[in-house]
Amino acid sequence: MSLASTAPEPGTGGGANGKLKHSGGPWTSASATAGDLHTSTETSRAALGPGHEGVEAGAVGLSSVAALKSVLTSWEERLRAVRDECDQLKGALSTVAKEMGETETAIEKSFKGVDGGGKAGEKR
Repeated sequence: MSLASTAPEPGTGGGANGKLKHSGGPWTSASATAGDLHTSTETSRAALGPGHEGVEAGAVGLSSVAALKSVLTSWEERLRAVRDECDQLKGALSTVAKEMGETETAIEKSFKGVDGGGKAGEKR
């Protein structure tokens, strides 16, 4: 399958070969990145609480303590949401990688039956 958006810029002579590729790494790589983001987001969220320990005791009577507590709670909620979204994306992207790879394998096998065993696109 060719897409106009995959064609190299005129005069560059390089880049994509004009074929849409969905196996060989992009979906799996995206899934791994989402997993990494999940992990680093959770690590950061978990560090917020200990970073605020002792603030209330050391700043008794200051109005900023209540504001700081509110900001802490807000950031913990945001980071939880990001963490959970990354976890969902990791699974979804991994599923796409598996399905697309299986589809390509099935298509390649179907061509072997038609052309006597050669790979798709292979000249004979």
